[in-house]
Amino acid sequence: YTRGEKHLERIYMNITNPFAPHMSGQLSEETQVLVAEQIAKGTLSPYACKNEDIIRRDSSHDQASLLRPAFMRDVEKIMHTPAYNRLNGKTQVFSFRAHDDITRRGLHEQLVCRVAKDIGRALGLNLDLIEAIALGHDVGHTPFGHAGEYFLNDMYHEQTGRWFFHNVQSVRVLDGLYARNLSLQTLDGVICHNGEFEQQVLQMSDLSTFDEFDKVVEDCWERGPQAIAHLRPMTLEGCVMRISDIIAYVGKDRQDALRAGAATEETFDDGLGGAYNAWATSAFVADIVENSFGKPQISLSEEAFKEMKRAKRENYQKIYGASEANGDFSEDIKHLFEKLYEYELSSLKSGDQSLAIFKHHIEPVSRHLSRYGHTYDWKSDLHRTVVDFISAMTDDYFVATCEALFPEAQELFPKRSYFAEGVRA
Repeated sequence: YTRGEKHLERIYMNITNPFAPHMSGQLSEETQVLVAEQIAKGTLSPYACKNEDIIRRDSSHDQASLLRPAFMRDVEKIMHTPAYNRLNGKTQVFSFRAHDDITRRGLHEQLVCRVAKDIGRALGLNLDLIEAIALGHDVGHTPFGHAGEYFLNDMYHEQTGRWFFHNVQSVRVLDGLYARNLSLQTLDGVICHNGEFEQQVLQMSDLSTFDEFDKVVEDCWERGPQAIAHLRPMTLEGCVMRISDIIAYVGKDRQDALRAGAATEETFDDGLGGAYNAWATSAFVADIVENSFGKPQISLSEEAFKEMKRAKRENYQKIYGASEANGDFSEDIKHLFEKLYEYELSSLKSGDQSLAIFKHHIEPVSRHLSRYGHTYDWKSDLHRTVVDFISAMTDDYFVATCEALFPEAQELFPKRSYFAEGVRA
């Protein structure tokens, strides 16, 4: 029970952010009435994605039923992939701490889902679709958070001229490596989720077919940030998920920084410390509902948009740039990504079936795909296969691999212990 959590509990009911004093976390009386009526009716908004509008690559399979509605099938498919399970072994920001309460990426997905469903329920949107997008959005993420993403992209881009982004890889994992026949709406929400590009108004695209979608995905591989920065979800549910990604991490990452000892309650300019997470969760959700109800877009007020940008900027300055894989340790980790990339590439070229990239990656993926009548064409693009393998690694698997292969890694990674000075087992 940390000081930050005590602080949060003490002021939870009366939090004011000096940078956004009008964001109370409450709806206006008029909007409260509208939301209450919407919920009481139990009907969807006219702008919601309806179950009968679902689009799949193979429409002859995965038929909806009373017990398993259309998009709920997507939720269950995602949760039963090995990639989803591995998210519990991928840290969000702080990677080299023996601390069970620091957020892993699996929890982050659930927190995003929670925020998005709160907004979606009030707006009368399809909650199953929101859940599917939320639980699938990070399954292609690398070990070591965004630092790992940057390092892997550097190698892949240098070798091939193509780009690696975790949202695009998440689509590859769900649609290709596991061939789960997910809906177009879910996959579109996954690729469009990237929370690094905040917008005050999120509007839907006119995407409607897999042919169009496949071109979008290829464009992201080819042009990287230029393409990704202009993505727009095809559904309002996807728009909600995208903004919820930011809401879910902007305050939670602060709490992790406090737990990791990388920040104190006095670190942040707004004076809220760890309590910012509670403030953000209620204030941004209420602001979005207030400004989006009954509209075909998701909007933030000017005050909320400015505060979101400010809080993100402060996190980058005071948390992300100082965390292990982004700070002084970053060059060492980047060097290991480079060495591991080259090693796994040579492993594929050797054809030695006893090596881990075959035993732990190619063989299990191939077995899975064979159940659905598909094959893993790993030989046609060895660089992409290396990227598939490294991005799928948990933090611990990456560390264990490097320590087994590279002698310098054995001294590089900190020896983590739950028992700090003055704490006995």
